[in-house]
Amino acid sequence: MHDIGWTHVALTTRDLRKSVAFYEQYADMHAVHERKDDGEKGTRVAWLTDARRAFVLVLIEEPADPGRLSGLTHLGIGCASRELVDQRLARAREEGLHTEGPHDSGYPVGYWAFIRDPDGHNLELSYGQEIGLTLARAGGE
Repeated sequence: MHDIGWTHVALTTRDLRKSVAFYEQYADMHAVHERKDDGEKGTRVAWLTDARRAFVLVLIEEPADPGRLSGLTHLGIGCASRELVDQRLARAREEGLHTEGPHDSGYPVGYWAFIRDPDGHNLELSYGQEIGLTLARAGGE
């Protein structure tokens, strides 16, 4: 069976190990595939998942300055509670990571904050976003 539809997002990273550790800690993801590509560059790649759906975050090690998900551009992760958002935000601040929030934007956006990963990509942690309910109401799930 071949995957159809939305399957992954790929980001470049300067340090694959550091980025894998970040997404394990802040997004409850784990690596399901890692490789070093053949060729001169020998690019290292990891696929990470939260194992909730057939979707992965692909991290591609690129020593050059990678592009960034910055400003309002971000990856979004739903958390089980506001307290979990706050705990992860506090841990990120203790580790010296750039953060923004938390903010409570009400329905349907909910409670959210940004944590910047080691390469400057924004990860949004949220609680109360009703994406699944919105999809169900729209007949998309």
